Amino acid sequence: MNLHNSIKLITGILATVALALTLTAESPNIVLIVSDDHGTDALGCYGNPVIQTPALDALAADGTRFSDANCTTASCSPSRSVILSGLHNHRNGMYGLQHTFHHYQSFDDTKSLPVALSENGYRTARIGKFHIAPESIYAFDTVLSAGAANDPKTIGRSPYEMAEQSRPIIESDDSKPFFLYYATDDPHRSNAFLPNGLPTFDTYPEPNRFGNQDEGYPGIHPVTYKPDEVIVPPFLPDTKACRAEIAEYYQSVSRLDEGIGHLISILKAANKYDNTLIIYISDNGIAFAGAKTTLYEPGMKLPCIVREPGQSKTGRTQDAMISWVDLAPTILDYAGVDVSSIETHGRSFRKGVSGNLKGWDEIYASHSFHEVTMYYPMRVLKNRQYKLIFNVASDLEFPLAKDLLQSPTWVSMQKQGLELYGKRTPEALLHHPRIELYNLKADPHETINLSDNPKYKQIRDEMIAKLRAFQTNTKDPWAIKWERE
Repeated sequence: MNLHNSIKLITGILATVALALTLTAESPNIVLIVSDDHGTDALGCYGNPVIQTPALDALAADGTRFSDANCTTASCSPSRSVILSGLHNHRNGMYGLQHTFHHYQSFDDTKSLPVALSENGYRTARIGKFHIAPESIYAFDTVLSAGAANDPKTIGRSPYEMAEQSRPIIESDDSKPFFLYYATDDPHRSNAFLPNGLPTFDTYPEPNRFGNQDEGYPGIHPVTYKPDEVIVPPFLPDTKACRAEIAEYYQSVSRLDEGIGHLISILKAANKYDNTLIIYISDNGIAFAGAKTTLYEPGMKLPCIVREPGQSKTGRTQDAMISWVDLAPTILDYAGVDVSSIETHGRSFRKGVSGNLKGWDEIYASHSFHEVTMYYPMRVLKNRQYKLIFNVASDLEFPLAKDLLQSPTWVSMQKQGLELYGKRTPEALLHHPRIELYNLKADPHETINLSDNPKYKQIRDEMIAKLRAFQTNTKDPWAIKWERE
């Protein structure tokens, strides 16, 4: 062996030893659970007394529930890219949906969470919905299921089976800790495919089934709900059609909850629960007009439940304002990964799981597209009292996603000629002013726009200045639209 090869061998051994030293018993396993279109409206631990979510309620009782957690874009692929990169979608390049003709994907220089963990000694695996690209950027060591987007046959609708297929990762006696990305398709709306291959969500006058099926799913004990017992959120119309859909949505949520319960039971049986960081979130809000694809509160204010290894204080509620750009830095913090050379727009909220966080009083959000034909960029600054929304292309009609436009709730509202859709008129949902400013404390449903009120001019101007600085600092291509729209 020549000197050069000897040096390479010694260097490799030293690197392996250094990595082994960093991955001590204190390096936790990590399970990141991401559901699809689940709002805070349908969880027992977030105040819904009707829905049955015992597994997530128990996780919250054993951990910490964040009361002001926010996605940064209320659309599937862009939100997942933020979750797995810590970068806003306008910086990582995943401007809209990934699948079929939409074809958005992240830039080649994006450093993703699974890659960073894998490079630092973690075994990484994913199961369920993926819906981001390119796979080389969001690479996992093990792919337990392909995760085709909105595929009615996907395992993402069968959370008990997802847990079962995750057993080899959890039960392995490998000395390396694992990172499991467990992403359900529930409670996304059900779809079918037309002869031309395009999806359709048209079930009118019957409610969308939200993945529920008469034959059920393996290991699942279906929990059904009567339309007259569900709770209609204030932003939705209290109609027969809407109640029927919410009942199906609740059943889908209860199914994903039972699957999560089984996943946690596998962790406990393998003696891995106590040394596993478990995070539950959703990618965006409920799949109804006025929530999903909007940056109103029902679209962006979401569940976030965290249980850390050895958590000293349980059953906590944490009111720090966090967003999904903070997830990757937080997970890397728990993993002991040096993030000084990794670009992210967030920061770790680890100290807030069992302790207090000071100065977490504002978040930013950035939505660009949903479907490729749905151009409607929005930039948002939200603090403890106010939310400012910059609708970049406000002259356009707000584009409803296909699953919202074809929903029986929306269709029946139009057929009945309802003057109000929840707290807003249909016109207000479809046409937005360039600047929206809301006092969230006095007006939690965001119906009174204060942007042209002289009394709030200073607040408006200060928030616009901060939002523009955010766009500049995060290299937002749409920043130029303040001058050139």
